[in-house]
Amino acid sequence: MEYIGLLGLFGLIGLIGLVDRVDPSSKGGAIRLMGLLGFIGLGGFWLSSLGAFGAFGALGLHNHQKKRYAKLAYFGWLGLIGPILTLQTSL
Repeated sequence: MEYIGLLGLFGLIGLIGLVDRVDPSSKGGAIRLMGLLGFIGLGGFWLSSLGAFGAFGALGLHNHQKKRYAKLAYFGWLGLIGPILTLQTSL
């Protein structure tokens, strides 16, 4: 349980989008904006389960024109573990 915050490292995949940008005319802009939720993962320094939120950063590659990058965006859904575990540990 204490290492669950390491899931947030998948969010670093989203940094690929800074180098090779997603075409803005492609669908899924709202899901790509969910990649900003990855910044909540910085709270993992204080509460380890918040670190799992960092995986949302990978969603920034959703519907990328390169299929290889688009497949990496699926790791972003691991961020859903973050809110569940945060609620579980805080109650």
